[in-house]
Amino acid sequence: MERMQCDNCGYVYDSSEGDEKNNVPAGTAWADVPDDYKCPECGASKDVFIIE
Repeated sequence: MERMQCDNCGYVYDSSEGDEKNNVPAGTAWADVPDDYKCPECGASKDVFIIE
């Protein structure tokens, strides 16, 4: 299980859950999340996420 946290708002991306709002299916590793991914809570870009 991989978890990445948005450094702006604290939203946590959990690879076992994915991100339904952004059409990222459960089981998608962070490395496989598209580069143009935006935080579903605050809209921050993928590069502001940090390892939780």
